[in-house]
Amino acid sequence: MTSTTHATEPTATTQADLKLEAVVIPVSDVDRSKRFYQDLGWRLDADFAFDNGFRVVQVTPPGSPASIQFGTLITNQRPGTAEGIYLVVSDIAAARDQLVALGADVSEIFHPQAPGAQFGQIPDGQADGPATDRASYGSFATFRDPDGNAYLIQEVTIRFPGRVDTAATAYASLNDLVEALKRAAVAHGEHEARNGGAYDENWPEWYAAYMVAEHHGDELPR
Repeated sequence: MTSTTHATEPTATTQADLKLEAVVIPVSDVDRSKRFYQDLGWRLDADFAFDNGFRVVQVTPPGSPASIQFGTLITNQRPGTAEGIYLVVSDIAAARDQLVALGADVSEIFHPQAPGAQFGQIPDGQADGPATDRASYGSFATFRDPDGNAYLIQEVTIRFPGRVDTAATAYASLNDLVEALKRAAVAHGEHEARNGGAYDENWPEWYAAYMVAEHHGDELPR
């Protein structure tokens, strides 16, 4: 008698988490790259070298759950060929100013008008300045590391539905929380104006509801 074993289909409670922890980029001079990223304020997590010539350096951008790795004997890619590494920010103007002050050669802010324009590959497909009404996901800037590996800075303030854990509301950094509070304050001022300008005693609850809805991409309270 032959028995057949069937694989158990994953369920919501059994599916393993697959958390993206690090992306490898190809560089030609490890120490130069290490200095560049540290000068930008990225946290140095590791620098391990071995007798066989293998070396791995890991750095993490401020507020990021994922890291960047580079080194020697770590990849066969040609230095400078990494493209389209997204760095998401809540205020693109402030982020650009900070990166420039720290030594990065950052492009001017722009918004795409055609698919692919965010990488500057379609000269007529992008327009100067942030997206109209600062629409979430719509404003960009770019910069490259010393080898030419390309980073894309993208402003995200309201997430598309389904893109975040609906059971939790969390902010990656103090700056993200501050910017969320600022947006809630502006929206609440408009809310009070619509209601005759009367002081809203329940403003903490309104702020909280607005920030949770914004974070999850739900309909915003008015």
